[in-house]
Amino acid sequence: MAKMMKTFVMKKIGEVGFMEKPVPDDPVANGAIIKTTTALVCTSDVHTVKGAIGERFDHTLGHEAVGIVDRVGHAVKLFKPGDRIAVNAITPCYKCHNCQRGFPSQCSEPLGGWKFANIKAGSFAEYFHVNDADANLTHIPESVSDEAACYTTDMMSTGFKGAENADIVLGGSAVVFGAGPVGQMAAVGARLLGAGQVIVVDCVPHRLKLAEDYGCDVTINFEKADAVEEIMKLTNGEGVDSAIEAVGAQLPFEMAINCTRPGGTISNAGYHGEGDYINIPRLGWGVGMAEKTIRTLLCPGGSERMTRLLRLIENGRVDPTKLTSHHFKFDELEKAFWMMDSKEDNVIKPVIHFE
Repeated sequence: MAKMMKTFVMKKIGEVGFMEKPVPDDPVANGAIIKTTTALVCTSDVHTVKGAIGERFDHTLGHEAVGIVDRVGHAVKLFKPGDRIAVNAITPCYKCHNCQRGFPSQCSEPLGGWKFANIKAGSFAEYFHVNDADANLTHIPESVSDEAACYTTDMMSTGFKGAENADIVLGGSAVVFGAGPVGQMAAVGARLLGAGQVIVVDCVPHRLKLAEDYGCDVTINFEKADAVEEIMKLTNGEGVDSAIEAVGAQLPFEMAINCTRPGGTISNAGYHGEGDYINIPRLGWGVGMAEKTIRTLLCPGGSERMTRLLRLIENGRVDPTKLTSHHFKFDELEKAFWMMDSKEDNVIKPVIHFE
């Protein structure tokens, strides 16, 4: 009889809950089975449950987790049972056409690198499977806590890629729209990449305060001031070199385009979970001829990137645990999930402890 485990699932659109499922029993030749120790709840999980990627039934949620290797396939060479590991939210095969073209996040098909809680069971379970383990698992340094390491799986990787895609100019100006976890890490990434002026726009005071704690230079509450006007004043009427949209909504996307100088870059790191179209402001775009670049991204994965992100934590360049606002046990996960939906109690990021 199969050994059973507790999982947290999307029962159908709009409904979640716990259910028992069999423990994965076959890691496959190149795969691994991970015993989960720590996980994070993401707003993307909420989008999924609300139907952003279509109907799912009894589908295990979660894509941000770290744990202990339980079993590996016979072809896995770099990891063994007992290893403490992190695994990115994106787990490409690194063999298909898109991976070989240099777009592993789009593995096999659009968004195909995003497997957890999309095209396979996610990590809100006592055990979960990872494909292509040697390429997708990373050893966690002894000095890095599980909680800190968990942030590398999505929030750091996505936020930093938002900054990387924004073509940050050394000494130049950058603005981040949205001071949620991804936006906070995008602002940190902009500073690390050398931006001379980092601006963060949001309307939630405690999130703006956290951005200041992370070292951003100016915060703007867009409910109290016209953000684009304020940004233009701060940049002597020229606009910023780089704008990062970290919300996934029409208004901040428009503001990002409108406040970017000709020849600048707009980096979209937000998950647009609603609607059929995202509109581009015609004049802000220079009627299509202002030479503004719009770049998009899906969280980059892979062991090499994860190792680099963990190195930033290990050597004190960033402390992602400042994002942690709440702690929950695994059996309290439903409360944490709906808290991320309502944003109650000043939630930023809830940590789920399995042990």
